[in-house]
Amino acid sequence: MENYLDSKESEHENSGSGAEVTSDQSGVRDQASGEKKDLHSRYINYIERPEINGVFVGTYRSRALSMIKVPNSFVILSVCCICLVVIVSLCLVFVPWQQSIDGRGKVIIFSPMERPQHLEAPIPGRILKWFVRDGESVKKGDSIVELSEVDPKYLAANQLLRMRAHLTALQEKKAAAISKVRAMESQIKSLKLSRTSSVASVDMKKAQTLDRYSAAKQAVTVAQQNLKTSELNLERRKSLYEKGLRSKRDLELAEQEMVKNKTELERALVQLEVARKEMEVADFELSKTDADTLAKIDSTSASLSSARETVATTEAEIQKLIIEIGSLENRIVQRVLTAPCDGRVVRLMVAGAGETVSAGTQMAVIAPATNDLAAELLVKGNDAPLIAPGRPVRLQFAGWPAVQFTGWPSVAVGTFAGRVSVVDAVDDGTGKFRIIVVPDEKAVELNEDQPWPSSQFLRPGSEVHGWVMLNTVPLGFELWRQFNAFPPSLKKEEMQSKLGDVKRKTK
Repeated sequence: MENYLDSKESEHENSGSGAEVTSDQSGVRDQASGEKKDLHSRYINYIERPEINGVFVGTYRSRALSMIKVPNSFVILSVCCICLVVIVSLCLVFVPWQQSIDGRGKVIIFSPMERPQHLEAPIPGRILKWFVRDGESVKKGDSIVELSEVDPKYLAANQLLRMRAHLTALQEKKAAAISKVRAMESQIKSLKLSRTSSVASVDMKKAQTLDRYSAAKQAVTVAQQNLKTSELNLERRKSLYEKGLRSKRDLELAEQEMVKNKTELERALVQLEVARKEMEVADFELSKTDADTLAKIDSTSASLSSARETVATTEAEIQKLIIEIGSLENRIVQRVLTAPCDGRVVRLMVAGAGETVSAGTQMAVIAPATNDLAAELLVKGNDAPLIAPGRPVRLQFAGWPAVQFTGWPSVAVGTFAGRVSVVDAVDDGTGKFRIIVVPDEKAVELNEDQPWPSSQFLRPGSEVHGWVMLNTVPLGFELWRQFNAFPPSLKKEEMQSKLGDVKRKTK
C-alpha cells in the first residue's frame, strides 16, 4: 500500500518536472496532493480495522460511505425526545395533582321558604281582575288576582251581615237562658232552705205528739194503779162492812172511788189512743212535707237542666255560626290572591277575566327576592361515598366564562368557591346521588375567592358544573388510577372516621 502511494507521488512529480509550471499545473499538483491524502486515509482505515478470530470486523471506508452523513435535525430531535422523556418522568413523580369528582346540576334556592312558589286558587271561582303582569316586581301582600264566587252557597246578598245578626240573636237568647238558669239556681237554694225549715217544724210537732203520747201512757198507768187500789180498798171495806166494822156509807164511798178510777182509766186510755194517732199523723205530715218540698226541688232542678241545655244548645249554635262567619270572612279574603313574599312574577298560568278555575289551580309563579342560592349537583354512585359535608367545591355557572384546570384549581379562572352542605342518603332512582353546595363564606371573608353572582344575574334553574375537591396526589399516581378505573384515594383519618360512622349505625 505504501509502494502504491509512492508510485502515485512519483508519477505526479515526473509529469510536472518536464513542463513549464503554470497555473494549470499547480491545480493538477493540488489535485494530486488531495488524492494522496485520500489514499493515505484509506490506508490508515484499512490497517486499523479490528480483527476477531482472524476475521476483520467493520467495513472499508470508501468515498461513497464517507458521503453518507447523519442529518443534524435528527440529532436535535433525538435530544429533544430524550429531554421530553426526562421532563415527563419528573412531572409524573413530582408534579402534584388535585383529585376531584365532577357533577352537573342546577342552581337552586337553599332555604325552602324562599324557593319559587306556585300561587294556587284556594277556592273555585271566576277570574274577575288581574292586578299584575308577567315579570312585574311585587311586595308581600300585594294583590295578584281577584276571583268571584261560583258556589251557590255563597251567592246570597249581604250574607255576612245576616249571619252576624243571627249571631247577635243567638247571643241574646243565650244571655236570657243564662239568667233563667241563675234564677232557678237561686230558687232551688230557697226551696232547699224551705224544705229544711218545714221538715224541722214537722219534726218538732212529731216530737210534741210523742211527748203527749208518753204523758198519756203514764196517765193510763196511774189510772190503772188507782183503779187497782180502789178495787182493793173496796174489797177491804166490803169485808169490814160485812163484819160490821164499817158503815154502808164507807162502802158506797169505796164503790164510788172505784167507779171514778175506772172512768179515769178509760179517759186515760182514750187520750193515749188520741196521742198515738197524733203521732202517726205527725209521721205522715213529716213524710208529706219532705216529699212535697223534694218534689218542688226536683221540678225546679228539671227546669234548671232544661235551661242549661238551652244554654248549651245556643252556645253550640253560636260557635257553629262563628265558624261559618269566620269561614265566610276567610273566603271573602281568599277571593283576592296576594303575593306571599317579596319577589317577581315569573309567569301567569291562566287566561284573562271571565275564566272559571277550580280550587288548587295554579294561577301564577312567584320567584322570591333572595340571595340564599345553592348548587344542586348529581354525582355517580361510585363517587358518593367519598363526599362528605364540608368538602371544598369549584363551580362553573352557565353564562360565566371560565377555564377550570381540574388538577390545579389554583390556576382556574372564572370559577367560584363552595362547600358541600348536604349529601343525600338515597339515590335519585338512576344510581346518582344529589349533593347541595353552598357558597364558601369563609373564603369570601378572607378575600381568598370572589362571592357568587347575585340572584339578579344567577337565577334558579341555571346550569352549573362542579368539581368536588379531594386529596392532592402525584400526577403519575392519578394517571395510573385513571387507567385502572380506581376510585380517588382518601386520607387514612377520613377513612377511619367513615368506618366509625358505619359501625355506629350498625349497632
